[in-house]
Amino acid sequence: MALPWFAEEARLYPKYDLDFQLVYIASSGIVTAAMSSGSGSVAIIGGEGPIRAFLGGNTDFVFIGSVKNVLTHSIMGKPDIKRPEDLRGKKIGVGRIGGNSHYFTVYGMRQKGLDPTRDANFIQTGDGPSTFLALSSGGVDAASLTTPLDTRAAFAGYNYVIDGREIRPPYIAVGFVTLRSIITKRPKVISQFMHMMAESFKLMVTDRELAYRLIAKKMKLSDRKVFDAAYNAELKVLEPRLEIKADAIQATLDEIARTDSRATKVLPQQLIDRRFLEEMEKDGTFDRLGLK
Repeated sequence: MALPWFAEEARLYPKYDLDFQLVYIASSGIVTAAMSSGSGSVAIIGGEGPIRAFLGGNTDFVFIGSVKNVLTHSIMGKPDIKRPEDLRGKKIGVGRIGGNSHYFTVYGMRQKGLDPTRDANFIQTGDGPSTFLALSSGGVDAASLTTPLDTRAAFAGYNYVIDGREIRPPYIAVGFVTLRSIITKRPKVISQFMHMMAESFKLMVTDRELAYRLIAKKMKLSDRKVFDAAYNAELKVLEPRLEIKADAIQATLDEIARTDSRATKVLPQQLIDRRFLEEMEKDGTFDRLGLK
């Protein structure tokens, strides 16, 4: 969601002749349901929702770019929860079932030899700030958080029980998704949107003070030390040219295939349309913005 905030703050919408209504929805599954019903044209979301929709027969969904192709969530636990095995039987806040935080928790627990279906008690806690609040208020014993909230939790004394900074599973963590039918009807609008996102990305990674003001405002984060630590870490995993990685989609397909055999019959390339990325490479947008 961050890039549209930068576009809004810098008044880029009129520059690109766009008039979008921004709507925040905490789960990619809910977003894909809304888009399927015609309630959205483009989304910036995690990969699992659109991929599951595609597997379910809605092949209109397509990825056109990505800001981040790895998950950087971590499972943060109360002071007495220090090791992955300490999570057994505990309440774990995961935002929304089917969302990025849930996906990471399942993946991370498996990586550490745990069975998420048997060892975990997942609690849907809403968006990131709400999940942090659930942890800090004692509503859950541990929580799946991403930057800057995992950093905030660490500064508050919570433990990195499963550290996503070490695992970094390939996954479309922040992807641009639209519908093929919308590209057919309104290719110029989608092109302008992606050009605007490229300029927004430039602002996000070069104007630290603007980034701090926006994050402080939108996520109610006022601790500058927490912001700086999180910002520096996040810059290392972002895609400056908004590249969508096939291996990130394949990793999600592999995970889904554990319970849905249809995932074994789909190739990542079936879910990718690079035309707008190629357009920005050819027209010099990335070079002009200094994005390498």
